[in-house]
Amino acid sequence: MIFIRRCAYLIVTCMLLSCNNNDKGNTSTQDNKDKENVAENTEPKRNILFFGNSLTAGYGLDDQQLAFPALIQVKIDSLGLPYQCINAGLSGETSAGGNERIDWLLKQPVDIFVLELGANDGLRGISTESTYENLAKIVEKVRKAYPDCELVLAGMMVPPSMGQTYFDEFKGIYPKLAKEYKMTLVPFLLDQVAGIEKLNQGDGIHPTEEGQKIVAENVWTVMEPLMK
Repeated sequence: MIFIRRCAYLIVTCMLLSCNNNDKGNTSTQDNKDKENVAENTEPKRNILFFGNSLTAGYGLDDQQLAFPALIQVKIDSLGLPYQCINAGLSGETSAGGNERIDWLLKQPVDIFVLELGANDGLRGISTESTYENLAKIVEKVRKAYPDCELVLAGMMVPPSMGQTYFDEFKGIYPKLAKEYKMTLVPFLLDQVAGIEKLNQGDGIHPTEEGQKIVAENVWTVMEPLMK
């Protein structure tokens, strides 16, 4: 009887030890998973600075979250990419104004810089030489501050009513600038949106919510490869 009791005691003890070891193993596994999750959540975010005018700011929309930089953020989050979009759009901004404003924005790190300016210059008939010079100065400041920053340029056009010569010269600003400074070019920011009534607000200039989705896709198509 004593022998049987001792055997039973040993069996129970072994079972308890086995359970404790399993618990420790499970705890260890869970701890590792928790550490991995924390590491993922604390991975430093890289900044994408969208620097532009009312088109970037989302003029006329009920919420800035409907503007194309925010829509691109949704795409980024869905892919789990470590980037955050900063919307630095300012309605009415010209290339000259942007050149003055960019300095304080460069106080924060910039990994991808998306330049969307010039449209207001065109609507005011400002000389294309002046617009080109201002945009070039902005790019040079960004490159000086962050030499490894990826540069994206959003191409723009002016209405044909500005005259064919001015139309052609203005359109040529962007491919020329992109080539000189080795920027990734969005050929025309408002491609498949400009001139389509249902995709623009009443002023015929600023995209609606649906129009912004197309603009976001235009930018995302050329920007996505830069994040891999």
